[in-house]
Amino acid sequence: MRIISGLYKGRRISTPTNIKARPTTDFAKEGLFNLLNNRIDFEDIDVLDLFAGTGSIGIEFVSRGCRSVTAIENFKTQCDFIQKVCAELKISNLHLLKMDAFKFIGSSNLQFDFIFADPPYELSILEQIPDLIFKNELLKIDGLFVLEHSSKNNLKQHPHFLDHRAYGNVNFSFFGFPPEIAD
Repeated sequence: MRIISGLYKGRRISTPTNIKARPTTDFAKEGLFNLLNNRIDFEDIDVLDLFAGTGSIGIEFVSRGCRSVTAIENFKTQCDFIQKVCAELKISNLHLLKMDAFKFIGSSNLQFDFIFADPPYELSILEQIPDLIFKNELLKIDGLFVLEHSSKNNLKQHPHFLDHRAYGNVNFSFFGFPPEIAD
């Protein structure tokens, strides 16, 4: 895993072999952040990283100076790894919660400027995640939600769908509020 830009740019972090997560590829992550550079002022945002895995996306946001990252991960091995990396890099604004992402979505009263979700591609209810995000009002009115998924998923009919990008086998669907609501 490589940090692409910001304070920790160029750092390579070796993930242990016992991690069951499928990290977003560096190629896809770089493509995603190139798009986000034109849409987001990183320094003024609060980020939610659902299904955090190795923490790669959340750490990238911290490296770029975001205000805070809340990372949700259910597996101890991945949580231990994220905590270790945060300790090594002296990261204090990444708040890791070891819990089920769906329980967090259903119980949180927080709102975020940016939400990223990278669930297991084979998750049977993957396509319901955008509905849950909007139903539970986790995204601020001018915020952006990105769902990583495989090419098997087509989310273009969702009422909050904005855009889709593919980087190899990694697909990102972007969601938000229509401009007339966000203004």
